Amino acid sequence: MSTQNRLITLNNGVQMPILGFGVFQVPGEQTEQVVTGALAAGYRSIDTAASYGNEEAVGRAIAKSGIPRDELFITTKMWIQHTGEDTARREFDKSLQKLGLDYLDLYLIHQPMGDYYSSWHAMQKLHGEGLIRAIGVSNFYPDRLVDLITHNDVTPAVNQVETHPFFQRTADQQLMRDHGVQIESWGPFAEGRNDLFTNPTLTEIGTAHGKSVAQVVLRWLIQRDVVVIPKSVRPDRMAENLAIFDFQITDDEMTRIAALDTGASLFFDHRDPAMVAWLGGRRVD
Repeated sequence: MSTQNRLITLNNGVQMPILGFGVFQVPGEQTEQVVTGALAAGYRSIDTAASYGNEEAVGRAIAKSGIPRDELFITTKMWIQHTGEDTARREFDKSLQKLGLDYLDLYLIHQPMGDYYSSWHAMQKLHGEGLIRAIGVSNFYPDRLVDLITHNDVTPAVNQVETHPFFQRTADQQLMRDHGVQIESWGPFAEGRNDLFTNPTLTEIGTAHGKSVAQVVLRWLIQRDVVVIPKSVRPDRMAENLAIFDFQITDDEMTRIAALDTGASLFFDHRDPAMVAWLGGRRVD
């Protein structure tokens, strides 16, 4: 792993970098080049998903990098229509083949919808067979997360959820911590919504440390022990996002950032029936 990147130990002893690289919304034709650049910059944790349509390109970049497999931490996710025990195993095999790998470091249920209980049973078996080092979920609110934990043998190692200065998930993180689940942020920059990159509080803190707003946000997350996977297609931004281990946000600054929390998603609510219907009908082949 990168010598600068801090490692988080998951509930089964597996370690993953606290700072990784995500490829959501990176077009398939650009993904190989982008991931090649990220690996060259020093990232060793790459996060993709079946629904992103770029697993094959991620796999090509990994293969061409020459980086030993045991130095990489690769995550992908299973989509809603792929749930169910038999289907989950088939979809896992498909993702593994597209990535060109012999095993995954982390496999997530992408949405808390469909027959995800049966999928979890399949994932527990794959984990037991050594094909996945850790299994987890994404977008699970506390009620569904606790229900899954209560009725299964393996507790999710990770729950990847929307987490950024305007939706901080502090109570959710504490509940996850109580159950041994590692919180991971998607959308750490809120995709620039609420004018995040020109926010006065974040800008002032950045100026005080000689850092950008993006670096302040990433540093704030890792100081909260939140795993984060920022995306960028620009090499300079990739390098900038990695350069967050040489400064510390003060307690007073952490309190100021805490005051930015709105307590609500800036994207969509997984408990909204209309959103559930839309996601459930969004096919990924």
